[in-house]
Amino acid sequence: MSIFATDRVGTTLHTALDGLSMRQRVIADNIANVNTPGFRASTVQFESSLRAALADGTLTPDTTVAATTPANTPVGANGNNVDLGSETMSAMQSVFQYQLMSRAATDRYTLISTAAGSF
Repeated sequence: MSIFATDRVGTTLHTALDGLSMRQRVIADNIANVNTPGFRASTVQFESSLRAALADGTLTPDTTVAATTPANTPVGANGNNVDLGSETMSAMQSVFQYQLMSRAATDRYTLISTAAGSF
């Protein structure tokens, strides 16, 4: 369990970072296999299940909300459906989202450290 995953905000940040990290790994795998015959790209979805877990109060540090699903992009002549342009854009978006969540976690840790140091 992460030091940040001790309350609802920490658990949310931890889960979002895990989901984004998984998405980055899957995108990297898709891009690495752009020329592999028969390779089928995957996507990672976690935002809707994270939102639902937050809404119904079931989010815990051990909850796995990220899911890998096959991409529905058209298949090329070699049986591969990796769209390099789409994957590149998804990679950039994922990096920006990860940076934003990472910054939120850092700011939260700084706030907690500052508050704890003032006693």
